[in-house]
Amino acid sequence: MNVTARHVVPQGAHRVRFREYACDVFVVFPSRKGVVKAIKRGEFTIDGTVAGTGSWVLPGQVIEHVDPERSGPKPFVLRLRVVFEDEHIAVVEKPAGIVVNGNRFRTIENALPLNLATSPCYDALRRPRPVHRLDGPTGGLLLAAKTSRAMVSLGRQFEDGAVDKRYRAIVMGRVEGEGLIDTPVDGRRAVTAYRSVRHVPSLRSGRLSLLDLWPRTGRTHQLRRHLAEAGFPILGDAAYGPEGLVLNGKGLFLAAVGLCFDHPLTGTRLDFAMDDPPKFASLLDREDRRWRKYNSD
Repeated sequence: MNVTARHVVPQGAHRVRFREYACDVFVVFPSRKGVVKAIKRGEFTIDGTVAGTGSWVLPGQVIEHVDPERSGPKPFVLRLRVVFEDEHIAVVEKPAGIVVNGNRFRTIENALPLNLATSPCYDALRRPRPVHRLDGPTGGLLLAAKTSRAMVSLGRQFEDGAVDKRYRAIVMGRVEGEGLIDTPVDGRRAVTAYRSVRHVPSLRSGRLSLLDLWPRTGRTHQLRRHLAEAGFPILGDAAYGPEGLVLNGKGLFLAAVGLCFDHPLTGTRLDFAMDDPPKFASLLDREDRRWRKYNSD
């Protein structure tokens, strides 16, 4: 079996059950439930011994995740825009509305084999693997590994905070300048940096702001929860925004538009960016025109 992720428990770490610890460390899994199922399938070892959900995690232990030797589901036919690809990694553009992975057929992970070439390397994974999460409603840049070496290196970079991710969002309310949101999510420290890009008046919402967002930590739904709690919910957020915030057929106005990391084999710093989804500018321009027309009559 190929080792796809390796983690050394740092000194000073609190004694905790593995099922709790793994959820924060191995971000390739879409949810806590996904981590627990992988543990039960025997995909994790602690100091070379297969780990159980109730195993204790202690400082200095070496935790590894292995690529299980089993055939995956039939590939999901979905054409993806491939932004970059080589023998070890790929960056693709994830469409909004499709989950990255999980217990279903229509996932980005199941679509990757039909969109990416098979790696010729000796440690090639049987199927390319996404190495981080994007919420189902969120579109944008997604990084995938094609080899075990890439999987381990990228996992370490995410763990060390060495991967920079930039998002664009349209939120309700007028946000000026730039700042930092540093409030816990589910009892854990969570930090989000933001910068205002544009704001327009809106007959429906009062004001709308276009923001750049940089999550400095990786908590579940961090951006959506931080902005909602700060009083600036993301437009189209049915889970954390106020009732009536969703625009029929428009989805969530949040996109992952920037991704910067070190190539896992060469060490070269790679920086990728994409344009905002067309619906962003379309909505802001339309709201601005409607407000001006109403107030000029």
